[in-house]
Amino acid sequence: MARLILVGLILLTSFLASGQSFEISDLQETYKGNIGEVVKAPIRFKNNTDKIITLVIHKLQEQIGSTQRNFYCIDNNCLDQKTEDYIVRVEPGQFFNGFHIDLEGGLVSGSSLLKYLIYNRSNPQHALEFDLNFVIEEKTKENIYQSRLIELHEVYPNPSVDHAFVNYKILSDRIKAKIRLHNLLGNVVGEYDLTASENAMRIRTEELSAGIYFYTLYVDNESVITRKLIVKK
Repeated sequence: MARLILVGLILLTSFLASGQSFEISDLQETYKGNIGEVVKAPIRFKNNTDKIITLVIHKLQEQIGSTQRNFYCIDNNCLDQKTEDYIVRVEPGQFFNGFHIDLEGGLVSGSSLLKYLIYNRSNPQHALEFDLNFVIEEKTKENIYQSRLIELHEVYPNPSVDHAFVNYKILSDRIKAKIRLHNLLGNVVGEYDLTASENAMRIRTEELSAGIYFYTLYVDNESVITRKLIVKK
């Protein structure tokens, strides 16, 4: 309850932002990325005083897709997505670098919004709100194999969490085509037939361990091309 009262007080007094003990820099209007990618939003905080200050970053709101996740990160270390508050200490007159908020792009294109409040813990009336707007786009699918029999596009999203998709086009109904998924030891962990009546196929990855896998296109039981697929958890 006390925490809710504090946040309410900060919101009511945030208009007193003039003469701030800190400032935010490097914010962009929009952060863009592709489905399946991690989009980073770097943020720098500057201490405008001659004393060490402690800043609290509080997540106010998130409007993101069901397959998306967001994290507080310092350099390459990210916290659990359930973490709502992050605390940093900034030296006098210095910038706090290396902080970024990441959004996993998920499986669907569209716009996402994250709203945050940052305040000086010793002087809560020094507070600012900021928004992070993300635009997730469908990645252009490269044609990685083409013959007079079949066309195959790259797997997406890659890295994958729960599943990945392969777009293809069979140009002759006389062939038999399939995708085999192998682990690093060469063991087959999935096999999927490609039919002429369809142009997309889903690879299920939710039961696979995180790591590197390889998917291979077979045409009439002959291997024709192999590419890497990364599975994340």
